[in-house]
Amino acid sequence: MSQTTNSWETVNRVVYPVRDASLTAPLYVIKWTRPLISEAVFNTSERRATLDFSHINSAQFERLVRQGAAKAAAMNVSGSDAPFTIDSRDALTVLSRGHVSLCTFFNAFPAGYWRRWTKVREVRFEARVKGTGTLTLFRSTGRGLFTPVTSLEINAPNRARTVSAQVPLVNMMDGGYVWFDASAGQGADDALTVSQAHWQVPSELSTATPRGTSADGDAKQRTSLSVAITTFNRPTYCRDQLRALSEATELRERLDTIYCTDQGTDLVSSQPDFEAIAKDLGDQLRYIRQRNLGGSGGFSRGMYETVKAGRSDYTLVLDDDAISEPEAILRAMQFADYTTRPTIVGGGMLHLDNRTILYSQGERMNMNSMWMRPSQGLKYNHDFAAEPLRDSPERHRRIDEDFNGWWMCLIPTAIIEEIGLSLPIFIKFDDMEYSLRAKEHGYPTVGLPGVAVWHQAWHDKDPARTWEEYFFQRNRWICALLHCPHPTKRFLFEMMYGDLNVGMRLVYSALELRHMGLRDILRGPEEIVASMPTKLAEVRTVRGAFDDAQSSDSLDDFPEPASDVPGIAARSKLSLTARGVADAVSALTAHGRRGSGVDDERPATTIPATEELWESFHGVSSALVTSPDGSSAAWLKRDSDRFRAMMKEGGTLAHHVYREWERLSAEYRAADMASMETWEKLFKES
Repeated sequence: MSQTTNSWETVNRVVYPVRDASLTAPLYVIKWTRPLISEAVFNTSERRATLDFSHINSAQFERLVRQGAAKAAAMNVSGSDAPFTIDSRDALTVLSRGHVSLCTFFNAFPAGYWRRWTKVREVRFEARVKGTGTLTLFRSTGRGLFTPVTSLEINAPNRARTVSAQVPLVNMMDGGYVWFDASAGQGADDALTVSQAHWQVPSELSTATPRGTSADGDAKQRTSLSVAITTFNRPTYCRDQLRALSEATELRERLDTIYCTDQGTDLVSSQPDFEAIAKDLGDQLRYIRQRNLGGSGGFSRGMYETVKAGRSDYTLVLDDDAISEPEAILRAMQFADYTTRPTIVGGGMLHLDNRTILYSQGERMNMNSMWMRPSQGLKYNHDFAAEPLRDSPERHRRIDEDFNGWWMCLIPTAIIEEIGLSLPIFIKFDDMEYSLRAKEHGYPTVGLPGVAVWHQAWHDKDPARTWEEYFFQRNRWICALLHCPHPTKRFLFEMMYGDLNVGMRLVYSALELRHMGLRDILRGPEEIVASMPTKLAEVRTVRGAFDDAQSSDSLDDFPEPASDVPGIAARSKLSLTARGVADAVSALTAHGRRGSGVDDERPATTIPATEELWESFHGVSSALVTSPDGSSAAWLKRDSDRFRAMMKEGGTLAHHVYREWERLSAEYRAADMASMETWEKLFKES
């Protein structure tokens, strides 16, 4: 049913990359290609059928390869083959006979999400056009099938004009997008310029009630946000983030304050250009220094200051080392203005080193194991350069989630006032726990497509090789205690399996840190809060006593390894499980020096970071292992007696936590660890 309105508000502006376009263009605009629709889009039962390669002959296989190669070539949008030019942040020119599609991550309007979480049932498209050609508006469904809604013929060779159309959000209960494709005329001199394109919704459907007053003392007419950035010795990244925000003119019109909490010793304020950026931001920047309280401490400080100031409707938590798309921040806030209840609006994480790859659009928490997984069974790390949104039907389905990472996340101030700040747990699981807590209070988290930042991906990180393993282990089970009053047997399995995994990789420091985390949990929530300011130093000291923590940035600092690692052979799941059981039994029953590497005069082998799985350590007494980011290496040595003793201790601790679970859960849930009062005390002490 059409919605009648006298007023429309722009909530999504079509934008283009003016920096790094060669790296990011497929996220914004792609060359049009003929759609290839698979049978599974029409018949969902096809998705359940396993693939039997024995029934594919060589000709059929070659055809599949040819289709894939042709599709990849057709999607090329770089160099002289590109049928368009990016003229400015909001203007695109389609060249003669060119045809482009805006069904892309950043420029397709996520209509299915607006249909689900707001009262909007119709959107309006508007753009300025000049030249000759056609704009065609499309609408898709949650299946990924799409159809044209209307076509706008453009014949304005000399003067730009405005075109518009309205699109009802029908057949979108399960998802779907709306977007436009643009094609230029067939004449040699024909071209079509599209600028200032945007999507609008009926403004009277907004559910927002702006709080506070404007700078001139009048009641605010629009909502506003504050930004919470926390940084620790990443001064150049943080400075660049502040500069990007200062240059985002439209965003600054809705910005109250940026709370930049610097917890390091290499200060942002000492960076070149900081004073100029601070002067430009003026009262919109508040630079705060405090001792290192981790990400949860820095973000909570920004949330705390936002609540105390009483002006902002939202707090955006934003990583200091992320590259922002300013339009995405506006989209998150304007979507939140229309949701039927206060809603946490999260953004996706695009890889910083592979800019068209989306880590995840949404994640769920498996409450049986207290571990995350991608929503809807989708895979992590989707490359929109290889598989554009238009040709990825599974990405058109609405993706619901339990939590959103705090690389970028918009939180209504009203939610903060009701449920508190982040847990005082330094780092890890603070973002997950917060959304789970909000969900228990009736407030959902929505990962909105078209909203994202570029952030360093996880493949260069391994907590087990750093002090972070302590916080991963401890905070994971604190989160479980807060949201699972009764334990599952899977909890016990996960604690012991995690020990076995790092132990079989010879990372004994990680074993000790995991046990340290369980012991601290048993001491209770008061001890967790009280030890927060000093815990990192304690963790570093404990880890530093182990061989695997003694790393160097030069391989010449170690003896020459006796051999290279043979590499991990492909195995069936059954064979891999059998090997794992055999290796675990062997490691747990070895005694004395048999098989150990504590006396090795040189490493038995080398293991690169990509091969650092327990299989690579089969029969290895010691190994020179590189770090995941490739910046250092450590000499890991097998110590069978230590491993067996530590596994026994870990089993005892895990069973103790499991037996005491219900008591501990009640104690942690009653502690109100995330209250304003708890954090106020921590801030004063720091």
